[in-house]
Amino acid sequence: MSLQLVRPIAFIDLETTGVNLSTDRIVEIAMIKILPDGSRQVKRKLINPQMPIPEVTTAIHGITNEMVKEAPTFKQAGNELKQFIENCDMGGYNSNRFDIPMLMEEFLRAGMEVDLSTRRMVDVQHIFYTMEPRTLTAAYKYYCEKELIDAHSAEADVNATIDVLLSQIKRYPQLGNSVDSILSSIGEERIVDYARRFLFNEKSVEVFNFGKHKGRPVVDVLKAEPQYYDWMMRGDFPLHTKQKLTEILNRTLLKNN
Repeated sequence: MSLQLVRPIAFIDLETTGVNLSTDRIVEIAMIKILPDGSRQVKRKLINPQMPIPEVTTAIHGITNEMVKEAPTFKQAGNELKQFIENCDMGGYNSNRFDIPMLMEEFLRAGMEVDLSTRRMVDVQHIFYTMEPRTLTAAYKYYCEKELIDAHSAEADVNATIDVLLSQIKRYPQLGNSVDSILSSIGEERIVDYARRFLFNEKSVEVFNFGKHKGRPVVDVLKAEPQYYDWMMRGDFPLHTKQKLTEILNRTLLKNN
């Protein structure tokens, strides 16, 4: 069963200096866009993170400071990447919790407006963990009956992710073969910010998804503890999280005036 698409879907995999959304940076990005007719377009770039790549991280993905010193910065490559994902749904492996939030942080740091609020996001890891909890390497072996060569090479990983998804929709007929049917089957979080510090509850109200206020409406907390806004804005939270928090605060102030 092939993947049935209404609009293109861009699968993404990043290699980075680390896993902190606020302080780490992208060093390689690979994207494969599948068009509704089944054809594919590939975009792969090394990125100069403008910071040293830790040796422990290089040991994982093999990308050295020497390899990226002549590469474009994210700000220089940003427009090209933005155009590539224009009007695309998004996909990847653990992409909802890492790759997409990290990508959006880089766009924000570069001063670029990119809105994914109307895009559907298919995280192959979510499907896999719902059906058969494993790692990507194990998923590839389980679903595709192959060994994953060059794991942690961004393009190899994103190709493996697509192969796993195509195998999943063959193995699990209940998933269907469209983005809508897949997300309907496995469930889809209604997020406010890409780092998932805030979610929409069943009443479409923004609530905290972490800490002592988890589950409480953001508006209620900001009214009861105005200093909590200042604490978050000074804290080590992603830029997009702070942006959404400010939008909620400003909306609340406007409503009260």
